[in-house]
Amino acid sequence: MKKIGLISDTHSYLDEAVFKHFDSCDEIWHAGDFGNAGIAEELKKHKPLKGVYGNIDGIDIRADYPEQLVFFCEDVKVMIRHIGGSPPKYNPETRKELALVKPQLFIAGHSHILKVIYDPAIECLHINPGAAGKQGWHKMRTIITFVVDGKNMKDCKVIELGKK
Repeated sequence: MKKIGLISDTHSYLDEAVFKHFDSCDEIWHAGDFGNAGIAEELKKHKPLKGVYGNIDGIDIRADYPEQLVFFCEDVKVMIRHIGGSPPKYNPETRKELALVKPQLFIAGHSHILKVIYDPAIECLHINPGAAGKQGWHKMRTIITFVVDGKNMKDCKVIELGKK
C-alpha cells in the first residue's frame, strides 16, 4: 500500500502547508509546471518525487523530468503527462499514448481544473489535482492525496490550500 501526494501547476510557488498534508504520504507526484528546479528540490527533500515537465518549465526541469512518465505503483499502471485533456476529450497525442500504454491511472495537470473522473471507455481513472500555485485563472489552490493498494485506488482526498 502506498499513499500518494499529488500536486501540479505550482508555477514557482510552494505553499508550506503542502508538507503538512503530504507528511503521511510515501511519494509525491508532480504533474508539471513546477516553475523552477527549486520547487522540485524542496519536494524531494520531503518525500521521493516523481514528475513530468510542463509547458512553462525550462531546461532546469526538462533535464531531470520527462514529458511523459509510465510506471507501476503497486499493481496499477500509471501514466503522467502535463497536457492531456480529460475524458472524453483527450488531446490527440495523449489519446494515442493512452491507447498504446493502457494505464489504469492517468494523471494530468495544465488546465488548473480539479478533476477525478473514471473513463469507462478505456477503463482508466483520470486525476487532475488542479493548481497549487498562484499563477493562472483558478480561484482555489488544490492538491490531492490518495492510496494505491494492490490494484485498488482509494481514499482520495481533495485538499484546498486557500485562495490564490
